[in-house]
Amino acid sequence: MYSELNSNLAHFSAPIAAKSIAVLPFVNMSGSEEMEYFSDGITEEIINALAQIEQLKVTSRTSSFYFKNKNIPAIQIAKELNVATILEGSVRLAAKTVRITAQLIHAEEDFHFWSETWDRQLENIFEIQDEISLLIAEKLREQYGHFEIQEHLVEKKTTNIDAYEFFLKGRFHFNKWNPVDAQKAIGFYEKAIELDPNHTDSHVGLADAYSFFAVTELMPREEAWKKSRKYMDKAFLLNPEHSGVHYLLANFSFFYNANFQEAFKHALRSVELKSNYPEAQQFVSMLYMILGEKVKAKQHLEIAHSIDPLSQETLFYRAYFHYRSNKYSEALKLYDECLANNPKNIPAYIVRSYCLLKMGRVDEAVQFLEKMPEEMVIHDERLGILCLANILKKNETETEKYLKQLIEKSRGKFAFQAHSYLYLAYATLGKADEAFAWIDEAIKLKSSVLLLSYTDSLANRLKEDPRYDIYKKKLYRLPEKIVIQAPEKPSLLDTETADNYTEKLTRFIAEEEPFLVPNLSLRSLAEQLEIHPNKLSWLLNERMGKNFNEFINYYRIEYFKKLALDPANSHISLLGLAYESGFNSKTVFNTYFKKETGRTPKEFLKENISS
Repeated sequence: MYSELNSNLAHFSAPIAAKSIAVLPFVNMSGSEEMEYFSDGITEEIINALAQIEQLKVTSRTSSFYFKNKNIPAIQIAKELNVATILEGSVRLAAKTVRITAQLIHAEEDFHFWSETWDRQLENIFEIQDEISLLIAEKLREQYGHFEIQEHLVEKKTTNIDAYEFFLKGRFHFNKWNPVDAQKAIGFYEKAIELDPNHTDSHVGLADAYSFFAVTELMPREEAWKKSRKYMDKAFLLNPEHSGVHYLLANFSFFYNANFQEAFKHALRSVELKSNYPEAQQFVSMLYMILGEKVKAKQHLEIAHSIDPLSQETLFYRAYFHYRSNKYSEALKLYDECLANNPKNIPAYIVRSYCLLKMGRVDEAVQFLEKMPEEMVIHDERLGILCLANILKKNETETEKYLKQLIEKSRGKFAFQAHSYLYLAYATLGKADEAFAWIDEAIKLKSSVLLLSYTDSLANRLKEDPRYDIYKKKLYRLPEKIVIQAPEKPSLLDTETADNYTEKLTRFIAEEEPFLVPNLSLRSLAEQLEIHPNKLSWLLNERMGKNFNEFINYYRIEYFKKLALDPANSHISLLGLAYESGFNSKTVFNTYFKKETGRTPKEFLKENISS
């Protein structure tokens, strides 16, 4: 299934970025399935930490966790997720101690180029996560090229370990996305807050859970949104720079307050704070789709798809992009895939019906809607689509019947679907006066669904009316400039300083031969040169055109050549000579030697001895 998912939309695909990684779910080695929440939690924390690095593409949780408990080779997973590197690991929790193992796999060459094990006290869990995330980032930079790494990637979010464990349990259940587990999540988040009232992520979790109940209407809408907003406000007070808070505020502004401008402001702030945030990128894309700005919509959707290629939500938005671009056949194919993967995807049922209506396949749209499982039927949605279908079929008797029902339903203050379909019905009938008069009423009611429907292609007959643009500005109320481009960052080193450091590095390599130390890292070399690691990384990549491993292994290979060609070393194996040259892995040695010389070590030795 997942290979088909990536093939359906070729123009959303991109070449594999060298600086890209998927963190697979760490294996729970604790001996109890009940501890699954902890290993999942550690995985997610590392994903979130690495996602803070601006120039590193990190696959989101949804797509990484798709492969949980599936026996699929890492190289195949990397191909499906379009990443260069896979991180695997395991977690063992016993009493108050934790053992974490991790290893990085270079997908293209299919070899492990780094592994590590940590044994720590649970009370130091945030320090462990920070240490692991920083080390992983360092190893990725050494292998694939320059990016800047902050001093810390994980901050200590609470001093109460029990509160943190309750939070992890809450998130574990909420990620199952069903009402029963969402209710359990609320209970765990509340326990976390009892122990630490200032734990921001638990407040965000509660806001997210109640917004889930509000949107699905599994709880009275007004009650759920008010509870969600209460926790949003608390989280915002604790951390106004939390991307998750801004994403939730964007949803609240759109779906509850029907305030498009506020929704846009918070959504843009969310992706500004965390570009590796697929849900927020999708939301921004949707807002641009509504405005008809397809280029910007596609840019944000491509980011979301690159981060989260296997997400069903991303698949839906890709289909919606096609629908909004009037490419109904392409949208239809993707909605069919949505429903094949999840037959209870209500939005896919609805917009697929719109596609059929726009394609003139009206009877098919009605028949398709009738196949919708009864437990999923939203009465006003079905009523509205049947009304539009009969208008398009020019069935006056049935149109009058359904239109009367819509008008009656629209008198309800929170009947937002009915509000939206009444507008679309007037638009399809060409009754512009009635449509714009109803818009005035719907604005007073803060009818949020209307924000989605106003620019829908089902309302095309209104778009030539001079009032259409007036009401569009009234509904969306956007400033002329939405996004301010950030200024380009200056180079980390000016030309003179870079020249000085280049000379210093070259001299140090020749005189001290640090490459002979097997565990030499970019950071340790930077300390010896008395230069910041970010600056050394920039110098190697931008001035010398090599990443750290290429740079160091070049010198190791040259040293190996000298040793191998010296008759005095003929009694030492080639692998032994490789270890003498600073390599600590047979696979890494052979890989880099072939890459550097185009030959195997044996071929090199045979050619040079015979000559």
